[in-house]
Amino acid sequence: MRIEYHRTLIADKARNEALIAALKRVIVPGKTVVADIGAGSGLLGLMASRLGAKEVHLYEASEEVAQVAAAVLKQNRARNCHLYPCRSTDMLDAPNVDVIVSETLGNYALEENIIETLADAVKRMLNPGGIVIPSKISQFAAPVIAPRLSQELDAWRDVGHGLDLEPARTMSVNNVYVRLIEPDELLDGGQSSQMWDDIDLTRPQKGSRKGEMVWTLERQATIYGFAYWWTAALGGNLEISTAPTAPRTHWEQLYFPLGAPITAKKGQSVFLSLRSRSSEETGTHLAWTAVHRDADGNSVARQAMDLDKGWIF
Repeated sequence: MRIEYHRTLIADKARNEALIAALKRVIVPGKTVVADIGAGSGLLGLMASRLGAKEVHLYEASEEVAQVAAAVLKQNRARNCHLYPCRSTDMLDAPNVDVIVSETLGNYALEENIIETLADAVKRMLNPGGIVIPSKISQFAAPVIAPRLSQELDAWRDVGHGLDLEPARTMSVNNVYVRLIEPDELLDGGQSSQMWDDIDLTRPQKGSRKGEMVWTLERQATIYGFAYWWTAALGGNLEISTAPTAPRTHWEQLYFPLGAPITAKKGQSVFLSLRSRSSEETGTHLAWTAVHRDADGNSVARQAMDLDKGWIF
């Protein structure tokens, strides 16, 4: 059991306080029934109980983690909490609830299959007029203009001794990296970031996602890759964001490398297409294509990367 991972969740004050505030906003003491999907060690379900929820149903797929949650609930005498050591999607005759909370988010927002999980829960569990937390996920990208992360991948070229390890480097640039990225490492300090995907979790959605963005350069810049982050809307003005400019959380940004840097002059543009397929059965699949275009819109160079080409099984 990865207890250290769950400790990092408990230590993430920004995450916890935002989610607790979202629950407090919607729970009517003595009336509201809550489902906590992906309950982990039980923090959110326990807080829903403390906020006055009539009943709380907690779902945790890992049997070992569910045992920890059971001990935590017992320690806190949370008698109105009901723990199910299974995936919510596998639960037959799931109890109806007024609020669903599910913090099943990764550094890549969709890597824990939150779309499919909540689509099932909304359809089978949620009462009419019920509330989903989070209700929306927005995904963003921005060009990276600092060479720091690109230089990590050039280790394959810097080994020396007349050796050529380029096939291994090719695999490296077809991977996605979890990294802390500073605002000053982004084009325009991240102010020119663009939203490439907006997901309404209260309605059925496709698991495959695609977004396209284009940046027209106001001055010459060298782009080494792209940064990715997300924002989850929790209701009202509450949100969790993994943006480089947001309060630090246990999540980090993602870095999508380029095979070769793009040096674009003023008036030229860089186009990015991001494509995602994610499911419990097949895992996470990401692909990205970057096109450098001149001021007339003609293609100067095109690079296509695919996570499937970067994995070693």
